[in-house]
Amino acid sequence: MTIHDPTLSHVRVSDVMHTGILTTDPSTPLRVVAGLMATQRVHAVAVADPDHARRPFGFITVAEIAAAAADAADETAGQAATTEIITVPMTTSVDDAARIMVAHSVDHLVVVDASSGHPCGVLSGLDIAAAYANS
Repeated sequence: MTIHDPTLSHVRVSDVMHTGILTTDPSTPLRVVAGLMATQRVHAVAVADPDHARRPFGFITVAEIAAAAADAADETAGQAATTEIITVPMTTSVDDAARIMVAHSVDHLVVVDASSGHPCGVLSGLDIAAAYANS
């Protein structure tokens, strides 16, 4: 008899995340970022810290793009970015990552390498949905 484990505690973020992270300079026009997101079919782009290129200081998601479109705003990535970057180590369980998303009301987390602390990918709500559907 197989016992089904309904939790995602056995699945690691590294198993379901998107490796790599798209970044942009804070001075990039938001319309250019929107084009990048559409071309690459991604829902989030990190805004690089000008003083530490390997560390994002902000995040542009489709929510920021939609807000700019609704307001006809002509902003830069740095102006539009949310500045709360939530990170998780790649060894975090998917259920813990989901709890973090809920607690912070975000749908993307920056995944960091546990040894270097540098960003190595992005975990989205869709990644969690896929893991949940397949559990």
